[in-house]
Amino acid sequence: MFTVRQFEARTLSWWADQRDVIDFDPPYQRRGGLWSTRDKAFLIDSILNEYDIPKIYIADFTFAPSPLNPHNRRYAVIDGKQRFEAILDFLDGRISLTRDFVFSSDSALELGGLSYRDLKANHPAIASRFDNFNLTVMSVITDEEGKINELFVRLNRNKTLTGPEIRNAMQGIVPELIRQIAGDPLFAEKVSFGIQRGQDLDIAGKFLLVEFRGRIVETKRVSLDRFVDEGTSADAGAGDFERAAERVRGVLAQMDEIFTSRDALLGTQGPLVPYYWLVRALPVETHPYVRAFLVAFEAARQANRRLAREAETTDQVDPELSRYDHLNRSINDAGSIEGRFEILMRRFLEYRDAAERPT
Repeated sequence: MFTVRQFEARTLSWWADQRDVIDFDPPYQRRGGLWSTRDKAFLIDSILNEYDIPKIYIADFTFAPSPLNPHNRRYAVIDGKQRFEAILDFLDGRISLTRDFVFSSDSALELGGLSYRDLKANHPAIASRFDNFNLTVMSVITDEEGKINELFVRLNRNKTLTGPEIRNAMQGIVPELIRQIAGDPLFAEKVSFGIQRGQDLDIAGKFLLVEFRGRIVETKRVSLDRFVDEGTSADAGAGDFERAAERVRGVLAQMDEIFTSRDALLGTQGPLVPYYWLVRALPVETHPYVRAFLVAFEAARQANRRLAREAETTDQVDPELSRYDHLNRSINDAGSIEGRFEILMRRFLEYRDAAERPT
């Protein structure tokens, strides 16, 4: 079953009143917070000046219980989450009109910078125009997860969805396991790069891929997409994927102990897979040395790059550190990951031996 039809006309205020029965974060949905304050204010401008805005698509679960409704809500947003966020932020006073806002019906009115509460208090007719704006909302009725996921991808095809956002909307066990792994504190507390566009999902997928294969492999987009597809195969055993995910969670628990809050060592995605493989390979009793080693290693790399620019001869430059920098240019190649891991492992063992050597 798959039906798409327009909801009967409902006002913006009616939909805002439904917020508690709308699931804004179904599994396939993009992250919120992607629009800037000005993007949100521009949508409010469009509504107040009665411009058309794109349709919103909502999964409608009011007809019957559905396995696609894990949060037991009446509705779930398929497409339009950022628009809903902008509307609710304006209603709740988190954003205001831009300073240069012009009300086209009466350009003499100075409304720039006003909040929704200001409009209600001083310009109730304009606030009413906002409240009574009719959103065009499409009802999607289906019991097929693949149909909703495919609709999400199709609706967002021209919105430059990232690879992890597309994979997150795919079917099968792998996207769910990736979401679970991405919920680890490493991503919420330790990495210092942004995760708004699914960067955590991307790294979690790479961890799961190499763990499932049991060896270092290429982690490019095509490999990750193929891996997700593999999880939908009738021949794929869910248990194998789940056991790999459990092993990933075990390594991440160790990494959580090693790295600090918003760690500068985790400022980019590039070193995460080599770091993962290093922690995975090392005995737990050596872990207290890992972070101090990585700090020293990164300092040595920086000094070596400076020396390479300034030295009169290459004899003064550490070729292994230069090779690491070269490998770091292709972070998803299997050879790059393997090469960086080998350098890290060899240098770590030297570092540990030196630290444990009696003085």
